[in-house]
Amino acid sequence: MATTEVEPEAARYSESLKPWIDQLPKVQYGDNFTLYNWEGFWYAPRHLEAAKSVQSHFKARDDDVILASSLKTGTIWLKALTFCIMGPKISDINEDPLHKNHPAVYVQTLETQTYITDSNPDLSNLPSPRLFHTHLPYSVLPDSVKDSKCRIVYIVRNPKDTAVSMWHFFNTVKPAPFEFLFEGFCHGVHPFGPFFDHALQYWNESLKMPEKVLFLKYEELKKDPKGQVKKLAEFLGRPFEDEGEIDQVLWRSSLERLKNLEVNKNGVDPWSQMPNSSFFRRGVVGDWKNNFTPQMEERLDQITRTKLEGSGLDLTV
Repeated sequence: MATTEVEPEAARYSESLKPWIDQLPKVQYGDNFTLYNWEGFWYAPRHLEAAKSVQSHFKARDDDVILASSLKTGTIWLKALTFCIMGPKISDINEDPLHKNHPAVYVQTLETQTYITDSNPDLSNLPSPRLFHTHLPYSVLPDSVKDSKCRIVYIVRNPKDTAVSMWHFFNTVKPAPFEFLFEGFCHGVHPFGPFFDHALQYWNESLKMPEKVLFLKYEELKKDPKGQVKKLAEFLGRPFEDEGEIDQVLWRSSLERLKNLEVNKNGVDPWSQMPNSSFFRRGVVGDWKNNFTPQMEERLDQITRTKLEGSGLDLTV
């Protein structure tokens, strides 16, 4: 993707971090949108500052659960599923907290929510087990996350569907042709990218430490939701007591239910100022076929084979 160096967006980060951020590689990503490269990955300025704060200040507990994902790979679904498994049990569906708030309110993303308004928030009073999410690559996670016994759940999606979902999401803010997003994705230039490096870091850790890192594929969740959610609950130490409990979790967290709740049809995310509805679209496997040309398909498939060669990770659909 053709990129252009631009002047730093000083107003978007603290003056104290300006010298550090100014010396990082940077590119223009669309109109009025700058990305900075830190330790091999791309960040918007305010997320970069928060990510640095997360790395410096977040102290993991042994019973924490950290959900992790690249952009647009099933994050909201994983947040809803895990919240339903770990959150309060409900006897009356009208008392479901998901009726009142978007799933991201209950499972906050560290670098785009928790650390955005406060570089060192006091999280010590949160009851255990705490549940967070991050888009950060494994390599820049705080040492306390890596060294503690906290568990990490990572979700990944086929790269072609990921690219299309990312394009629709960004179009909510600033419409752009799909070709622009596609070029950036192929070069690894997009928020929290490169996609393949991100996935491979967590994949490799899941192979080394399966008791600590659970690696989930969006397509497998769609194909076998009961089996995959049962595996998720067991990994979290919250095994289901019966089939009815699994069915309720799947229904409460389903895309069709969430997208039709009033809070998600009309609400606005207070951190990004994007409509809650933008986080819920189709969620189907193979939607990429509606946007890819044969040349695009061949190109990204070749990149996928090259990037994943020898890793044992298969993301083809």
